[in-house]
Amino acid sequence: MQQHRMAVRQEKVKVREGRRGNSQILMVTYSITIIFLCMAGYLVYFMVTQSQEVINNPYNKRQEVLAKKVQKGQILSADGKVLAKTVTDEKGNDTRVYPYNDIFCHIVGRDTNSMTGIEGRQCYPLLTSHVNPLEKLTNTFQGEKSPGDNVVTTLDADLQKAAYDALGGRKGAVVALEPSTGKVLAMVSRPAYNPNRVAQDWDELINDSGEKSALVNRASQGLYPPGSTFKLLTAIEYLIENPDTYSEFHYQCQGSDDFSGNVINCYGKEKHGSLNLKSALAKSCNGAFAQIGTQIDITAFRKLTEKFLFNKSLSVDFEYNKSDFALTKDSDMGELTQTVIGQGKTMITPLENAMIAATVANNGKMMTPYVVDHVESEAGRVVTEYSPEGRGQIIEEWVAQKMNRFMRSVVTDGTGRSLSSLSYSVAGKTGSAEFDSEGTSHAWFVGFAPADNPRIAVSIIVEGAGTGSQYAVPIAREMFEEYIGK
Repeated sequence: MQQHRMAVRQEKVKVREGRRGNSQILMVTYSITIIFLCMAGYLVYFMVTQSQEVINNPYNKRQEVLAKKVQKGQILSADGKVLAKTVTDEKGNDTRVYPYNDIFCHIVGRDTNSMTGIEGRQCYPLLTSHVNPLEKLTNTFQGEKSPGDNVVTTLDADLQKAAYDALGGRKGAVVALEPSTGKVLAMVSRPAYNPNRVAQDWDELINDSGEKSALVNRASQGLYPPGSTFKLLTAIEYLIENPDTYSEFHYQCQGSDDFSGNVINCYGKEKHGSLNLKSALAKSCNGAFAQIGTQIDITAFRKLTEKFLFNKSLSVDFEYNKSDFALTKDSDMGELTQTVIGQGKTMITPLENAMIAATVANNGKMMTPYVVDHVESEAGRVVTEYSPEGRGQIIEEWVAQKMNRFMRSVVTDGTGRSLSSLSYSVAGKTGSAEFDSEGTSHAWFVGFAPADNPRIAVSIIVEGAGTGSQYAVPIAREMFEEYIGK
């Protein structure tokens, strides 16, 4: 009897051990399955979000392998003009050539002394060949390179040149966008450099003894106080907070005003007289907008600026810096009144200022700027196509339309009056942003045209020049005339 009981106990122990063993096997199986799924998930994530960046990394040896088999393709403007190409000499040596010299140097980039711009971001597509497989095989046997695919940009070559020429020898930047899509039509930064001579001029460029910062793309990386162009956002916030009573706003400008011990002067202490919201923007009255600043909700205002991507990523496929907005509900009156008129600690890139203007032009919908339209084979077959990407309805349509009309008044009755002689309506805002203790100002203009059916939005800054109406508006005129006509 006792032996039977022991046998039963032993059998139960074996069963428990068997179950424990099965549980361990299941745990190991589940663990391996979970690890496998995680690895598969990461692989998908990598292929979708990071593979292009890794492949385009200049340290990736795969590019060297591709370059031995494929001649790097061309970079073309939207209308087919060659912005970059590879030329092979009699000894078989390849040289990258930029026919427009320094006009496109920042946005198209370079392929020596580190790759930048489109050259860097689209290096892998440019070193990929989609020629006929038989032709590719023949080239391989003959020791010849196959032609790489061509990258077709959104850039308008004539508009780019017009902006470059209009900016002249002055430091500054110009950005032009298509409001409805976000296509980058032009992006100019000066001083510039000749990408055909990077190797010879490299020491001079990086030593920068003349303080030109020619390697910096001021259009997307330069950070500046926005000056009176920022009044667009201040006016938008006031409209949002006062949808039924904004027309009742009134300010009597005496050329100077005191806000809790903080004196705000209009430019040249000009007395603008009796103003409503529309005429305050048209005349760019600092006192009126400082008054508005004391009436709006600063926390809500900060949220608005963040919707316009201050302190946020722009998600663009080229080098850029974030714009910065520092004002909070705890800021003092001095910082508040300076910030709402575009001074203070706020810093903005010309690119983001163009995005603000384009969003107003596009009835409140913001589009992500992009510069590559598609990639095509040497024969012209589209290999990859890029589509516009929206950032959503940033402001309500009625607000954007109201701002459109306010910005038209800047041209018809205010500081942008020299654009009123064009055959179509223009909407805009000038700015003069002081940046040193002596009152030296950057000249700004942002705007779009035609105002009733916007095809182009521009942002222009001329460093240390003076007023936007005198130095930035004429550049805008040259661009509108080139792109739309007189």
